[in-house]
Amino acid sequence: MKCNTILTGKRAEEHAANYLKKKHYQIIEQNWRYKKAELDIIAKKNDALVFIEVKSRAYSYYGEPETAVNEKKTELIFAAAQAFMEKTNYLWAIRFDIISIIHDNRGRPVLLKHIKDAFF
Repeated sequence: MKCNTILTGKRAEEHAANYLKKKHYQIIEQNWRYKKAELDIIAKKNDALVFIEVKSRAYSYYGEPETAVNEKKTELIFAAAQAFMEKTNYLWAIRFDIISIIHDNRGRPVLLKHIKDAFF
C-alpha cells in the first residue's frame, strides 16, 4: 500500500511539473529536502521564486487534496524554503503555491487545481 502511495505521489509531482512547464515556469529543483521537510517543486516564474506543494487524492469525499496541507506541514514548508533561500543567497520575491490533483485509479489527473499564494 505504501509503495503504491509513493508511486502515486511521484506521478502527481510529475504531472504538476509538466503543467508548470507549460505555464512557462522554470523548474529549479524537485523533491528538495531539509531535515524533516521536503519541497516538492521549486520553480521560478518571472521574478518570483515559487515553492509548490503537490497534493493528490483519488477522490474528494473527505475533502480536496489541498486540505491535507495543515499548520504543521506549512511550518515545515516555510522552514525548508528559508533554508533553500539561505543556501542560494536568494533575497527577492517568493510565493507559496499548492497544486491539488484528483486522479483516476491509474494515477492520471482528472482535475488539477493551481492555488497561487496558498498561505496568504
